[in-house]
Amino acid sequence: MKHNIGEKVQDFSAQAMIGAMEGNLFEFFRTFGRWPEAEVHDDPDMLWTITDIRFPLFNSVLRARLERDKVDASIEATLSRFKARNVPMLWWTGPATSPKTLGVLLEAHGLKHEGDFPGMAADLHALNEDLPQPDLEIELVDDVESLRMWSQIVTTGFAMPSFVADGLFDFCLSVGFGESPVRNYYGLLKGETVTASTLFLGAGVVGVYNVATLPAARRQGVGTAITLETLREARTLGYRVGILHSSDLGFGVYRKLGFQEYCKIGHYVWQ
Repeated sequence: MKHNIGEKVQDFSAQAMIGAMEGNLFEFFRTFGRWPEAEVHDDPDMLWTITDIRFPLFNSVLRARLERDKVDASIEATLSRFKARNVPMLWWTGPATSPKTLGVLLEAHGLKHEGDFPGMAADLHALNEDLPQPDLEIELVDDVESLRMWSQIVTTGFAMPSFVADGLFDFCLSVGFGESPVRNYYGLLKGETVTASTLFLGAGVVGVYNVATLPAARRQGVGTAITLETLREARTLGYRVGILHSSDLGFGVYRKLGFQEYCKIGHYVWQ
């Protein structure tokens, strides 16, 4: 499999971890440019994506660096794009965001603060690989049939609307199999597909995304198992650093695996 042959991050300073964490996220959203349904605009003051899918994740604003005296006008101009398409949007904030008070200003413009999520990173050579795990069979998504199944697991696991599965399927089909930096996995427990995840190879690190488990299979360690096994695979590809943005539910699990928190990633939603 071809993969990102750029320089892999070996620096474990907090500054390097935060830079890699945001860099991986930004690169992930740039891959929307391979998807005919999406527009990607990598402007000097922000990175943004827009589609006709009425779900915030597909219509995102990231890496906003707005001039203080123009910030209100910039927010309104940005919102107007999504209002014109009649789609909800998700505005991400983090250490690279400026001004630092942007979250407060977004709320003043009608966005809802959905939370601040831990940005975490780990040395893949120092993972805790002795955690108790179920006998989970993990497979790489490498064809249309398994991609359709993966999409359903992710949307069900996160309790997303059913139409989101079609968007995820179409996006991943556009970025392709094998040579893509987006690698999706699913896990089978006693022959039943119960969990899914994504690795994204970008910015010199591997990002963990979309770790979802069906409700009936939770609290059995399947999320831990699929995360650990896929990170082992990333290690064989030469990656030293893994990053992720944790939910409150997953924070304890990722800490046990060896991840440390370095920053907060904010989510602000306009419906």
